[in-house]
Amino acid sequence: MVVVAGGIGLAPLRPVVEAVLADRDRYGRMAVLVGARTPGDLLYPGDLRRWERQAKVAVTVDRPVDGWTGHVGLVPTLVAQAGVDPADSVAFICGPEAMMRFTARALIARGVPAERIRVSLERNMRCGVGWCGHCQLGPVLICRDGPVLDYARAEPLLTVREL
Repeated sequence: MVVVAGGIGLAPLRPVVEAVLADRDRYGRMAVLVGARTPGDLLYPGDLRRWERQAKVAVTVDRPVDGWTGHVGLVPTLVAQAGVDPADSVAFICGPEAMMRFTARALIARGVPAERIRVSLERNMRCGVGWCGHCQLGPVLICRDGPVLDYARAEPLLTVREL
């Protein structure tokens, strides 16, 4: 399993990581890839260090500060470090839409089928039940049909910019 988070996208994925690590016999190997603008923007640094004992954890930042010794760059560049087995991988991605799109493409390039990559489309919603259409993205009402979709279904939708 691969969990990829950009910025605050780690918050909704944290329970996924905890559940998988609590039952590794069921889920197998895990990679957690995390990106933030700066080291100070990284969520759950204590959890990241703890997770490293049980999973492959890779962290990157866009803008390092003095003393930062970690990776600098964009989240999709971490995919190569994940050790993805395409025949046995499921990926969950949450973060900025551009990051999700490029990370999904990097996973697909490594052989992970788009149908086994889940992205979270957190568009602005008003009514939350599919009546107002504000969150409509093509044929999908994010509040009703999502927000988590497999990348095969989400890919054409991610080319539409949110208003």
